[in-house]
Amino acid sequence: MSNNKDNKDHGLEAAWIRELAGILEETGLTEIEIEKDTVRLRVSRQGGVAQTFAAAPAPTPAPAPVAAAPTTAAAPAMDHPGAVKSPMVGTAYLSPSPGAAPFAAEGSQVTEGQTVLIVEAMKTMNPISASRSGRVTKVLVTDGQPVEFDEPLIIIE
Repeated sequence: MSNNKDNKDHGLEAAWIRELAGILEETGLTEIEIEKDTVRLRVSRQGGVAQTFAAAPAPTPAPAPVAAAPTTAAAPAMDHPGAVKSPMVGTAYLSPSPGAAPFAAEGSQVTEGQTVLIVEAMKTMNPISASRSGRVTKVLVTDGQPVEFDEPLIIIE
């Protein structure tokens, strides 16, 4: 019976690998990692070819990935109490459709729960809501820009 479960798990892993490779292609990212329960998958593209690595998690949590030092403009935004951050890796869109007015522009008033932009991930449009009411003081992304998990997108004061 466990052999059947193992085959099922490998099928799920293969589906995840295909999805992650698709995200790499869509966003132009070079690496993406996902962890669920006892499985951690990392897909990276080096030299134009996607490579896949799968491993069981270590007994202790893996260290956070080392990222390039944020620019001086992005560093304060990361810790800003009014920062609306991306809940996922994807592509940010500032308006509901090409040519339409943006959901929220710098200087506009927004209310808590109002959609301020969309992040597309795996061909699904995910509305991102304002975490509080206030005035948008800074839009940190451009329309169609790839974004990372927890990346600040806008500042609301």
